[in-house]
Amino acid sequence: MGRAKEFDTESVLRKATAVFGAYGYEGTSLTVLLNELGIARQSLYDTYGTKHDLFVSALKFYIQQKTEAGIRLLNECTNVRQGMEQLFNEAVNVLTDEERRNECFIINSAVEQAPQNHEIADFIQANNKRMEDIFLDALIRGHKNGEFNHAEDDLPGIARFLNYSRLSLTFTAKSGASTEVLRELVRTTLRVMN
Repeated sequence: MGRAKEFDTESVLRKATAVFGAYGYEGTSLTVLLNELGIARQSLYDTYGTKHDLFVSALKFYIQQKTEAGIRLLNECTNVRQGMEQLFNEAVNVLTDEERRNECFIINSAVEQAPQNHEIADFIQANNKRMEDIFLDALIRGHKNGEFNHAEDDLPGIARFLNYSRLSLTFTAKSGASTEVLRELVRTTLRVMN
């Protein structure tokens, strides 16, 4: 009979997103990873497999958590424009918070890995499609409520633009942009809904 795990797997995945976000996939040594996660090498292998397997698990965990939060926010908002604004502003809040920002930077590491890794590329592509659909559903709801004057045919393109604008905030923050620049980008992005 195997020993029970002495760590919380969800907590380890959260920590792993921050470690990979801070150092990148290639820059994360196994020693740094184990020290930051606070687990033994054998526990890593027994629970997650290789460093790469842990990276993929952490990436999927992070993206699923963020996607579900976005879905809840946009589905529960009564005013779509305000819901979008809240979603984008929360992204800026996370990206400018020293405690939480490195988790977001795992996306940059994933983009680096995607050309060589079909599993990561397919997962990112599927999630982007899912987010576009979420944005589109919200835009259609807002259009029906009279919040937007755009032609209905324009809404899929606007949904795609909003999704990729959201993703670009991570790259922009990692590149060293100030909070003011990120907020300006959000204001400009949201004007597309006018």
